[in-house]
Amino acid sequence: MDEETGAGEVSLSDLQLSLMRVLWARGEASTAEVAEALRGERDLAHTTVATLLTRLEKRGLLASRREGRALLYTPQVSEAEVQRSMLGSLLDNLFAGRASALVSHLLEARGVDAKELAELQALLKQRKGETR
Repeated sequence: MDEETGAGEVSLSDLQLSLMRVLWARGEASTAEVAEALRGERDLAHTTVATLLTRLEKRGLLASRREGRALLYTPQVSEAEVQRSMLGSLLDNLFAGRASALVSHLLEARGVDAKELAELQALLKQRKGETR
């Protein structure tokens, strides 16, 4: 674990992210509650969810406590920490660490409406003011 952020390099699959999102939203949940929350989006067997949660716990991303017969899981990293780590890896691996190349790609590849463009401009203006 990184002392500054609380997380080291964290990379999660889409399925792992789905489980983590349930836990980030709820704060704590049992295997059955996670499986139920994902029903419709992903119909996973209870044993599959249990295995995935156990693996995330072994990586230090979750903690568990027993309540009766159920294990309750709580996230040990924030969604922002995971986003920061995964975006950092993406930036380094695909864009040679250049944020401008990432932003350029996003602007070209995705439809950015006027509202979102204004938000980006405001963020850049704010950031520029902070670096002076």
